[in-house]
Amino acid sequence: MAVGKDEGSFDYVIVGAGSAGCVLANRLSEQAGVTVALLEAGGRDTNPWIHIPGGYFRTMYNPDITWQYAAGPEPHLGGRQVPWPRGRVLGGSSAINGLLYVRGQARDYNVWRQLGNVGWSYDDVLPYFKRAENQERGACDWHGAGGPLSVTNIRMENPLCSAFVAASIEAGIPATQDFNGESQEGAGNYQCTIRDGRRGSTAVTYLRDAANRPNLRVITNAEVEGISLDGKRASGVRYSVGGEKRFIKARREVLLSAGAIGSPQILELSGIGQGDVLKKAGVDVRHELKGVGENLQDHYQVRSVYEVTLPDSLNAVWHSPLLQLKTGLQYAFSRRGILATGASPVGAFVKSSPELEEPDIQFHFIPFSADAPGKGLHKFPGVSSTICVLRPDSRGHLHIASSDPKAPPAIVANYLAAESDRRITLAGLKLARRISEQPSFKSLVRYEVYPGPDCKSDDDFMKFARERGTTVFHPVGTCKMGSDAAAVVDVSSTPRSCRTWSPATPTRQRS
Repeated sequence: MAVGKDEGSFDYVIVGAGSAGCVLANRLSEQAGVTVALLEAGGRDTNPWIHIPGGYFRTMYNPDITWQYAAGPEPHLGGRQVPWPRGRVLGGSSAINGLLYVRGQARDYNVWRQLGNVGWSYDDVLPYFKRAENQERGACDWHGAGGPLSVTNIRMENPLCSAFVAASIEAGIPATQDFNGESQEGAGNYQCTIRDGRRGSTAVTYLRDAANRPNLRVITNAEVEGISLDGKRASGVRYSVGGEKRFIKARREVLLSAGAIGSPQILELSGIGQGDVLKKAGVDVRHELKGVGENLQDHYQVRSVYEVTLPDSLNAVWHSPLLQLKTGLQYAFSRRGILATGASPVGAFVKSSPELEEPDIQFHFIPFSADAPGKGLHKFPGVSSTICVLRPDSRGHLHIASSDPKAPPAIVANYLAAESDRRITLAGLKLARRISEQPSFKSLVRYEVYPGPDCKSDDDFMKFARERGTTVFHPVGTCKMGSDAAAVVDVSSTPRSCRTWSPATPTRQRS
């Protein structure tokens, strides 16, 4: 029997108002005869920095609107811990991310389909991408117009960014106008999920209008303690608000959309997962499901930093109140400039080897530099060129260590465990240096700060990668879909042998 204040019953109860949960709430509540409750652990998105695209640098490490997780100690990084902030606010991590609009490659979706995941081929998902999109450049075979999610060009011109793209082309990388078109390979400008100079989080683009519907109830500051089960069926959700325990019933389904960290954590708190993990944490086993919390993957980025000769590095703005005022006025009156820009204006997708069919390395070029995100910018004029392995083979895990819902799970990403990840990382760092030595960029570089001129051998590069690398904030995989023994969600979009929730997939819900 559920203990706590009875908050009534709804057809659907959605846990997590992030990138998926806000979409689900919108689409389900479109049906007039259906009632929907949306639970979010954080508060409303009232912090003004959330809605300013360049504000991610101030929000990502703000504990008032983020979960301040950490991965590690990481066994292949010398025991380092890597900060893993995630959104804890309406919109979830779409309210704090770098706003770049990158779908991935067609091949990735087709592989998922080949593994038995019906409805996940590129031809299956492309119509949903197009329906969601309001592409500034207009509709075409690869893009849609008129959707809720605005996709726009960068509203900032910077000669350092132009120099990186030109140098990439000089290094043999083809130019591209669209990372989400027929082919992802190439160097060029990113687009961002920005509308009228403001962040297009899912709380803004999907939830804001839907929240006024009488059949949708949004409950913020709701810290979920577990899913209640009636045998093998989810019957509701236990949560607390301000310390007061509450319970909400689900007549049809509970939809768990709490992200790659929250979803497995809530499953384990509910007694669903590996029996030995649950028993060690003091949780009764309700359903054995081996894959919960396993198969963790993340993009590990390594940053090269250069001191430059041009005054166009944004480091100067960080250290100058006058330039900050000028930047603020520019954004206020024109919605242009630094504050109207996502995390990386330009970048590239490249192959580590010419015989590959698709790119396996991503570049982000940023016209500023720092030792680590959230730590402030360097005092010298600097820029950053980061690389990451697009399809890491390293696998980690995360699991609860306690039955306390407030206790963070133990996370090990296992970065650089796989030889292939180390090999591709080395190739990326060497390519970054080769790009920096091309005429268009070399003339602007005063000094290579990281990895530095003393970094020459493969061992030097790998030592640097282990010591300085960090996350790109892309954890996935902990509720694996498929039909193998490690899968948590089966090909029909329901959990293997246990109907506890239904995830948001194109085969079940409109995107």
